[in-house]
Amino acid sequence: MEMLLVLFMRLAWIAATLPILIASIPIPKLHSLSTILLGFARRGKIMHSQKFTLPQKFFLHFYILASIWTTFLLVTTWCYAYTMVPPVKESSAYSTITSYLIGIGGSFLRTGSPTVSEIHAVWQAILLLLLMEAQVLRRLFETIYVFKYSPSARMHILGYLAGIFFYLAAPLSLCADCVLDVFYFLVNVVSKFIVVGKDHMPPVEVELWQVVNPLFRLGWRHWIGTGVFFWGWIHQQRCHKILGSLRDSRQADKYAIPYGDWFEIVSSPHYLSEMVIYGSFVVATGGSNLTIWLLNCFCGGKSVICSSGNT
Repeated sequence: MEMLLVLFMRLAWIAATLPILIASIPIPKLHSLSTILLGFARRGKIMHSQKFTLPQKFFLHFYILASIWTTFLLVTTWCYAYTMVPPVKESSAYSTITSYLIGIGGSFLRTGSPTVSEIHAVWQAILLLLLMEAQVLRRLFETIYVFKYSPSARMHILGYLAGIFFYLAAPLSLCADCVLDVFYFLVNVVSKFIVVGKDHMPPVEVELWQVVNPLFRLGWRHWIGTGVFFWGWIHQQRCHKILGSLRDSRQADKYAIPYGDWFEIVSSPHYLSEMVIYGSFVVATGGSNLTIWLLNCFCGGKSVICSSGNT
């Protein structure tokens, strides 16, 4: 089942990226496909047609959904990781939780000891989800407080649906290798909660250091990837702040040229920094995770299309 989910995620990213790759081939017969994709990517007041469009302020939906979904995956994966990885000196908390989860009533969890690679994959997923959480929460904040979308700004409905797909699939791809184990863990806990009842649930003690300690034991590439992530994250935040400030300094129906930060070297630095951010996930995994490679390819293609469609 786990391999089927990973395969499905990979096929989904390939299916989403393939039209972008085909449209980028410099063949006259493919020009119409490129025009269609650019039409889907356009947004703001540059939309020439109001047909099949939605208000651009619906961007907020992406980041509300992404924040809820990423937080859910992060919390449940972290809880699962804590139960499967005992401290150096096994604590009463670990004994209580694991004995409860594999006790009377059966369990969906594996009864054997997890391998080192399985443990590593789970804690790696937690790190990636933490980075994704930092990204989507910042974007949620910016959408509410930094960007002031004009009432006339529109986006194509297919672009809207692509955004929904991306923010559902991207966090899931970061933990696809262990998400089914996490799901079984959650089902098991919920089912036992229903059967046993709240009053008969065993007490859960959590050692804070053991909650975070395995993250510090990840390899050097994870920290390089984290550094690359925050390099792109900081520059995107700065570029978005510059873009958001333009509306305060100009009339509503006029455009202004942004200056500062990466705007001094490229025309669309917010998209370039987006590529750096998602490329950092490839760095953090040492380039060994094909699903994350495909996610990164889609993000790169999407950024190029959006940059071309809105310049």
